[in-house]
Amino acid sequence: MSGAIDTGKIRLLSGDVISRIAAGEVVERPAAVVRELIDNSLDAGSTKITIEVKDGGMSLIRVVDDGEGMSQKDASMAFRHHATSKVVSDQDLLSVTTMGFRGEALPSIASVSKVRLITARREEPVGTQLLLAGGEIERVEDVAAPAGTQVEVKDLFYNTPARKKFLKTITTEFSRISQAVQQASLPRPGVQFHLRHNGQDVLHVPAVSSLRDRVSQVYHRRFADQCLEFQADGPACKLQGYTINPMYARSGRTPQDLFVNCRPVKNATVSHAVYGAYEASLAKGRHPLFVLFLEVDPARLDVNVHPTKREVRFLDQDLIHHSVRQAIRSALGRPASEASTVRLQSPHRVGQPDSPQRRYDQGESQGQVSGTLLKEKGEVYSWPRPASLEPSSGQRPTGLNSQPALIQEHPLPFEPVTRPEVIPLGQIGKTFLVAQVGTELQVVDQHTAHERVLFERLRGKWEGSAIASQPLLIPDPIDVPLHEAQVLMEHLSDLEKLGLVLEPFGASSFLLRAVPASLGHIDHEAFIQDLVEDLAQWNSLSSLEARIRPILATLACHGAVRAGRGMDLPEIKHLIEDWVKEGLPMTCPHGRRVALRLPAEELAKIFGRA
Repeated sequence: MSGAIDTGKIRLLSGDVISRIAAGEVVERPAAVVRELIDNSLDAGSTKITIEVKDGGMSLIRVVDDGEGMSQKDASMAFRHHATSKVVSDQDLLSVTTMGFRGEALPSIASVSKVRLITARREEPVGTQLLLAGGEIERVEDVAAPAGTQVEVKDLFYNTPARKKFLKTITTEFSRISQAVQQASLPRPGVQFHLRHNGQDVLHVPAVSSLRDRVSQVYHRRFADQCLEFQADGPACKLQGYTINPMYARSGRTPQDLFVNCRPVKNATVSHAVYGAYEASLAKGRHPLFVLFLEVDPARLDVNVHPTKREVRFLDQDLIHHSVRQAIRSALGRPASEASTVRLQSPHRVGQPDSPQRRYDQGESQGQVSGTLLKEKGEVYSWPRPASLEPSSGQRPTGLNSQPALIQEHPLPFEPVTRPEVIPLGQIGKTFLVAQVGTELQVVDQHTAHERVLFERLRGKWEGSAIASQPLLIPDPIDVPLHEAQVLMEHLSDLEKLGLVLEPFGASSFLLRAVPASLGHIDHEAFIQDLVEDLAQWNSLSSLEARIRPILATLACHGAVRAGRGMDLPEIKHLIEDWVKEGLPMTCPHGRRVALRLPAEELAKIFGRA
């Protein structure tokens, strides 16, 4: 019998390894640190919160509040795992009323960074300073400090380089932080938020008196004016929200914000209810935009689902679904005159003949391009294209990537020697065009057909040379949420190669100075909003084709003639002839069908003549 001692393969992990594993669940990136610290500030009753970051939060995150502060004893306890003032027994987990409750945030943050905490209570003569590194308290001392708490996090992930290398660019990480601050501010209109990056003020959200004012601060007044406001008291929740008027719906999904008891969360039940409410109101490819605030009995809500507190479960799931769906359907069903909180604006001039840019091809058939716009008394007019802006031949765009652009997207378009004759017959419902094309009867979706034509032209110009820009006579100011502004800032030079010239004009504003020359009049702000969603995926895509194609598709979609606009026979003929020139592609860039085609032999069979 051997005298060897079996030490075994299973062992307890050391404390620092346990801490870093916990940190991996809670601290995904700098924005997660900001969220956790803001939650603590809100739970402390703060009315002013200042967030200062450097290098996208990787070098420094500092959150300062005017909340109740902590005693020296509590400050030291706050950095121990599972220590919290918000939960006493397991029964408290069944009715959580605070933003933070798991007792893991501060120790997890401290385990992967260097932390300085300064805190003071109003009723105590001095405050407390704690210095920590890697989760270990190095010093505790008395300091003079104003009432409230300041948490300073330096060198995030300094001792976990494997996690640090997976962080994105400084611009991307700061965009996530900006979004986190905006999300925290939306359900708390009475709290002031101030965000600084690398010493520059980038966001100041003063306290306001209503949720509507806060929504306007974060997503700008234009979005609020395009929304329907509603309130509802259901059997399982109280609901207040702002949801997009269908006529302003876009292909993008920002914002789609849900707050449950002031907590920003994702929930499939609520999302399904919102989409269900819009099922008969939105065209294919359009999405509802909304900011919803739900109040639910904490005892009937499970917030202990995910370490990052981004998900919740409802005990009364079916009732919540019904309440949300019915509230939004009721808002959508109100006449515009009854929607007192909404200022509706017609997308076109009412009672006036079509201006040149509203013709199907946005003025190209008249020898004009309305990319340059003159705004006067709220009207929009076409402007001739300067000859110097025509694309030059023989030059390929530089930058982005050296590989060919989109050359394998689909086979070469069909180019018959003699194109079939197009005989326009009319229009159905101001949406579908009817024509005889050669010997075929065709029913064509005017928007998707024009969208594909514009897409092919844009792609051809991109492959053959840089897309020409058409300067706007008067630059158009564009306001976007701060986190989207960071995405645009990162890609300004890339957009310029696509004919889109944007100039920064403040922390979250831009001046649109030029658009692609082949486009006509478009809703610039709605277009930029959809474009941001394409750019947000840019860094995760490896091929140039995957990056460029969605942007060209978005450009084409916004430049194409819309469903619901009447077209005369010459316009119908011109559009379908252009579609034929592109080889009669049967889908738009987003995959939607373009046409129903009935050959003469099929018609003969239908009528018993074959």
